[in-house]
Amino acid sequence: MYRIWNIYVLAAFGTIGGMIFGFEISSMSAWIGSEQYLDYFNHPGSSQQGGITASMSAGSFIGSLLSGWLADRLGRRLAIQIASVDWIIGAVLQCSSQNVAHLVVGRIVSGLAIGITSSQCIVYLSELAPSRIRGRVVGIQQWSIDWGILIMYLISYGCSVSIQKPAAFRIAWGLQAVPGAILFVSLFFFPESPRWLASKDRWEECHEILANLHAKGDRSNIEVLAELEEVREAARIAAESKEIGYLGLFAPKMWKRTLVGVSAQVWQQLLGGNVMLYYLVYIFNMAGMSGNAALTSSIIQYVIFLVTTGGVLFVIDRMGRRWLLIVGAIICGVIHFTVGAVMAVYGHHVDSVDGIDILKWQISGPPAKAVIALCYIFVGVCGITWAPGAWIYCGEVFPLKYRAKGVGLAAAGNWAFNLALAFFVPPAFTNIQWKAYMIFGTFCIAMVFHVYFMYPETVKKSLEEIDVLFDGNIPAWRSASAVSTFEEKVVRVKEMGGLEEAKQRADVDHEEKV
Repeated sequence: MYRIWNIYVLAAFGTIGGMIFGFEISSMSAWIGSEQYLDYFNHPGSSQQGGITASMSAGSFIGSLLSGWLADRLGRRLAIQIASVDWIIGAVLQCSSQNVAHLVVGRIVSGLAIGITSSQCIVYLSELAPSRIRGRVVGIQQWSIDWGILIMYLISYGCSVSIQKPAAFRIAWGLQAVPGAILFVSLFFFPESPRWLASKDRWEECHEILANLHAKGDRSNIEVLAELEEVREAARIAAESKEIGYLGLFAPKMWKRTLVGVSAQVWQQLLGGNVMLYYLVYIFNMAGMSGNAALTSSIIQYVIFLVTTGGVLFVIDRMGRRWLLIVGAIICGVIHFTVGAVMAVYGHHVDSVDGIDILKWQISGPPAKAVIALCYIFVGVCGITWAPGAWIYCGEVFPLKYRAKGVGLAAAGNWAFNLALAFFVPPAFTNIQWKAYMIFGTFCIAMVFHVYFMYPETVKKSLEEIDVLFDGNIPAWRSASAVSTFEEKVVRVKEMGGLEEAKQRADVDHEEKV
């Protein structure tokens, strides 16, 4: 069968798994303030709306935990294809929803698919990509999420202003099945992860895929042989260690990796970015905008998110992962504190905003414009730093044996806090109003210290070199120059038995396959 080998084409189609995540985010945020949605579902209160929004996160949490087992057992590619079918089923259920319970079930089913794709697309692409551009390739996942958010929001916007019946949101939710179908079909033309093949002792296929990905099919290319030797050593170490499932992620030599991988995803949620995206309409309502004006302002914010994430991909592999996350957390923390202060000083308590009983705080005039401007800046900073950075980082820190399960657990951490925040934010807007921003600002400051002291630098290092960082207990703040980079692999090939011996091992694999 024909195979696609260009890594950017693979990333473009592979990250459709991220796009469906974006579809699901704006498929709810675009409708929570619309008359069609509110009338049909009997104006859900803050707790009920929190439950509807959070149902997708609940399904994603379960899907993330299952994803590691699926990807290790069936392969990265087949696991994502299974998720694609599940996503289509979820879209059908949402499109046909007759009541809140029906809608919640549909969102849970869709969430299962997102849990698998959000974690295993990261694993898959990180295992395919050369180390020198891995951040850019994996970062396309977040960019694809941004595209999904914007596309679904525009579809929903068009439906909401042109169709005044429940068919408006049904059409939008039904169209979510399209990217799932495209992803399912395209994966037939993708290669399997070479590192997964290595874990199954399928060395001939592993070598062939590495050669096609990195050297246009030249099996004797020195960089291909060097990477093959690194993969071989990682697979040997993985095979010698006892398989104890998810508990292995908390073993003495693993818990630090698990801590930083999972916390990167948790901190991404506590940064407050997804809260902005889920409940953007509420924020603009409190700032005096309603109806089409709020929806149009939201579209501007999504465009900012898309442009900033897409722009940083060109330079993200020249920037350190640590400082990208640290600077992003500092700026976002300052913005949260500023928004909270402006709303506290210039806002006032109200019984409702534009008939939305969930909202009990309103601000107007120039201070309201300042809040909107700060929201735009926040989304831009988030799009440059933590939005792509957290996904890239958690895909890099786990060794071969536990990569699928580790990234699955990290994604589960993301979805667990996504679920908690989906429940927390509507009641927070009702009960503590501006103080919610102070809470997120405090989280941002806490993550600055955690990243500085616990997150080693991974930029331009191969997945096997990152293993050395953790196994050597190198302090995070000294890790940037502690391990050699990809260009020095050729020297290590010679140290591991010489180039000729590496070629001979590759030839033996080929002969055994024949």
